[in-house]
Amino acid sequence: MEIRKLQKLESDPSVDWGHNGYTTDKRYVVSSIEAGGAFEFIVKEKSLPYSKTWETTPEELEDLNTLIEQGNSFGAYENEELAGWIICEHRIWNNSFYIENILIDEKHRRKGIGIMLIKSAVKEARRLNCRVIELETQNTNYPAIQFYRRMGFNITGVNTRLYNNSEETAFFMTLDMD
Repeated sequence: MEIRKLQKLESDPSVDWGHNGYTTDKRYVVSSIEAGGAFEFIVKEKSLPYSKTWETTPEELEDLNTLIEQGNSFGAYENEELAGWIICEHRIWNNSFYIENILIDEKHRRKGIGIMLIKSAVKEARRLNCRVIELETQNTNYPAIQFYRRMGFNITGVNTRLYNNSEETAFFMTLDMD
Protein backbone atom coordinates (compact mmCIF):
# COMPACT_ATOMS: atom_id res chain seq x y z
CA MET A 1 0.00 0.00 0.00
CA GLU A 2 1.39 3.37 -1.02
CA ILE A 3 0.23 6.67 0.50
CA ARG A 4 0.63 9.72 -1.70
CA LYS A 5 -0.97 13.09 -2.41
CA LEU A 6 -4.50 12.71 -3.67
CA GLN A 7 -5.26 14.07 -7.13
CA LYS A 8 -8.56 15.36 -8.47
CA LEU A 9 -11.31 12.75 -8.53
CA GLU A 10 -12.79 12.55 -12.05
CA SER A 11 -15.54 10.27 -10.76
CA ASP A 12 -16.53 8.82 -7.40
CA PRO A 13 -14.50 5.63 -6.86
CA SER A 14 -16.39 4.95 -3.63
CA VAL A 15 -19.43 3.73 -5.58
CA ASP A 16 -17.52 0.44 -5.95
CA TRP A 17 -16.12 0.41 -2.38
CA GLY A 18 -18.90 -1.58 -0.77
CA HIS A 19 -20.75 -0.31 2.28
CA ASN A 20 -20.18 3.45 2.63
CA GLY A 21 -21.25 3.88 6.18
CA TYR A 22 -21.11 2.06 9.47
CA THR A 23 -22.96 -0.41 11.63
CA THR A 24 -22.47 -0.59 15.38
CA ASP A 25 -23.96 -2.10 18.51
CA LYS A 26 -22.85 0.88 20.63
CA ARG A 27 -23.15 4.63 20.46
CA TYR A 28 -22.76 7.64 22.66
CA VAL A 29 -25.85 9.30 24.07
CA VAL A 30 -25.67 13.00 24.88
CA SER A 31 -27.80 14.77 27.46
CA SER A 32 -27.49 18.22 28.97
CA ILE A 33 -28.17 19.84 32.31
CA GLU A 34 -28.60 23.54 32.99
CA ALA A 35 -28.82 24.65 36.61
CA GLY A 36 -27.70 27.64 38.63
CA GLY A 37 -26.05 29.40 35.71
CA ALA A 38 -24.04 26.29 34.79
CA PHE A 39 -24.51 24.20 31.68
CA GLU A 40 -22.94 20.83 30.97
CA PHE A 41 -23.18 17.98 28.51
CA ILE A 42 -23.15 14.40 29.72
CA VAL A 43 -21.85 11.77 27.31
CA LYS A 44 -22.56 8.11 28.07
CA GLU A 45 -21.74 4.97 26.15
CA LYS A 46 -24.85 2.84 25.55
CA SER A 47 -25.54 -0.49 23.90
CA LEU A 48 -27.83 0.73 21.14
CA PRO A 49 -27.52 -0.58 17.57
CA TYR A 50 -27.24 1.88 14.71
CA SER A 51 -26.58 1.67 11.00
CA LYS A 52 -25.93 4.43 8.51
CA THR A 53 -25.22 4.40 4.78
CA TRP A 54 -24.58 7.32 2.47
CA GLU A 55 -23.69 8.14 -1.09
CA THR A 56 -21.49 10.96 -2.30
CA THR A 57 -23.51 13.32 -4.51
CA PRO A 58 -21.93 15.03 -7.53
CA GLU A 59 -22.07 18.32 -5.59
CA GLU A 60 -20.25 16.76 -2.62
CA LEU A 61 -17.63 15.29 -4.98
CA GLU A 62 -17.10 18.79 -6.41
CA ASP A 63 -16.65 20.18 -2.87
CA LEU A 64 -14.17 17.41 -2.04
CA ASN A 65 -12.22 18.19 -5.22
CA THR A 66 -12.02 21.84 -4.18
CA LEU A 67 -10.28 20.70 -0.98
CA ILE A 68 -8.09 18.17 -2.82
CA GLU A 69 -6.84 20.98 -5.07
CA GLN A 70 -5.29 22.64 -1.98
CA GLY A 71 -2.75 19.78 -1.96
CA ASN A 72 -3.23 18.59 1.65
CA SER A 73 -5.14 15.36 0.99
CA PHE A 74 -3.84 11.82 0.61
CA GLY A 75 -4.84 8.61 -1.11
CA ALA A 76 -3.95 5.02 -0.34
CA TYR A 77 -3.07 3.16 -3.53
CA GLU A 78 -2.68 -0.54 -4.18
CA ASN A 79 -1.34 -1.33 -7.65
CA GLU A 80 -2.23 2.23 -8.73
CA GLU A 81 -5.86 1.72 -7.67
CA LEU A 82 -7.28 4.12 -5.08
CA ALA A 83 -8.24 2.12 -1.97
CA GLY A 84 -8.96 4.99 0.41
CA TRP A 85 -8.57 8.69 1.05
CA ILE A 86 -8.25 11.37 3.67
CA ILE A 87 -9.38 14.78 2.45
CA CYS A 88 -8.05 17.67 4.48
CA GLU A 89 -8.11 21.45 4.59
CA HIS A 90 -5.48 23.81 5.96
CA ARG A 91 -7.47 26.53 7.73
CA ILE A 92 -5.15 29.48 7.91
CA TRP A 93 -7.61 31.71 9.80
CA ASN A 94 -7.20 29.64 12.97
CA ASN A 95 -4.02 27.72 12.11
CA SER A 96 -5.73 24.34 12.08
CA PHE A 97 -5.82 21.30 9.86
CA TYR A 98 -9.32 19.94 9.28
CA ILE A 99 -10.11 16.37 8.23
CA GLU A 100 -13.19 16.72 6.05
CA ASN A 101 -13.53 13.11 4.95
CA ILE A 102 -11.83 9.75 5.45
CA LEU A 103 -13.09 6.71 3.58
CA ILE A 104 -11.60 3.31 2.82
CA ASP A 105 -12.74 0.66 0.36
CA GLU A 106 -14.60 -2.01 2.33
CA LYS A 107 -12.30 -4.80 1.11
CA HIS A 108 -9.27 -2.90 2.45
CA ARG A 109 -10.66 -1.98 5.88
CA ARG A 110 -9.00 -3.19 9.10
CA LYS A 111 -5.60 -3.39 7.40
CA GLY A 112 -4.05 -0.25 8.92
CA ILE A 113 -4.82 2.07 6.01
CA GLY A 114 -6.74 4.49 8.23
CA ILE A 115 -3.72 4.71 10.54
CA MET A 116 -1.42 5.42 7.60
CA LEU A 117 -3.75 8.12 6.29
CA ILE A 118 -4.07 9.81 9.70
CA LYS A 119 -0.27 9.70 10.10
CA SER A 120 0.08 11.37 6.68
CA ALA A 121 -2.34 14.10 7.79
CA VAL A 122 -0.39 14.58 11.03
CA LYS A 123 2.88 14.88 9.09
CA GLU A 124 1.30 17.44 6.74
CA ALA A 125 -0.17 19.44 9.63
CA ARG A 126 3.27 19.51 11.28
CA ARG A 127 4.87 20.62 8.01
CA LEU A 128 2.37 23.50 7.93
CA ASN A 129 2.98 24.29 11.64
CA CYS A 130 -0.69 23.84 12.48
CA ARG A 131 -1.59 23.96 16.17
CA VAL A 132 -4.35 21.30 15.98
CA ILE A 133 -6.02 18.75 13.73
CA GLU A 134 -9.81 18.80 13.91
CA LEU A 135 -12.63 16.63 12.62
CA GLU A 136 -16.33 16.02 13.16
CA THR A 137 -18.20 12.74 13.41
CA GLN A 138 -21.50 11.53 14.75
CA ASN A 139 -22.15 10.18 18.26
CA THR A 140 -23.60 7.12 16.53
CA ASN A 141 -20.33 6.35 14.73
CA TYR A 142 -18.85 4.48 17.69
CA PRO A 143 -16.20 2.64 15.61
CA ALA A 144 -14.84 5.92 14.20
CA ILE A 145 -14.80 7.62 17.61
CA GLN A 146 -12.85 4.70 19.10
CA PHE A 147 -10.41 4.79 16.16
CA TYR A 148 -9.83 8.54 16.50
CA ARG A 149 -9.34 8.21 20.25
CA ARG A 150 -6.70 5.50 19.66
CA MET A 151 -4.99 7.95 17.30
CA GLY A 152 -4.83 10.57 20.09
CA PHE A 153 -7.91 12.67 19.34
CA ASN A 154 -10.14 13.93 22.15
CA ILE A 155 -13.79 14.95 22.06
CA THR A 156 -13.67 18.73 22.40
CA GLY A 157 -17.20 19.77 21.50
CA VAL A 158 -20.73 18.71 20.67
CA ASN A 159 -23.54 20.16 18.60
CA THR A 160 -26.93 18.64 19.31
CA ARG A 161 -28.63 20.46 16.41
CA LEU A 162 -26.27 20.01 13.46
CA TYR A 163 -28.19 17.12 11.87
CA ASN A 164 -31.80 16.68 10.78
CA ASN A 165 -31.75 13.21 12.36
CA SER A 166 -32.52 13.75 16.06
CA GLU A 167 -30.58 10.59 17.00
CA GLU A 168 -27.34 12.11 15.72
CA THR A 169 -25.20 14.58 17.61
CA ALA A 170 -22.04 16.07 16.12
CA PHE A 171 -18.86 15.26 18.03
CA PHE A 172 -15.94 17.55 17.34
CA MET A 173 -12.59 15.91 17.98
CA THR A 174 -9.15 17.49 18.18
CA LEU A 175 -5.55 16.35 18.16
CA ASP A 176 -3.10 18.88 19.62
CA MET A 177 0.08 19.24 17.59
CA ASP A 178 2.37 20.52 20.34
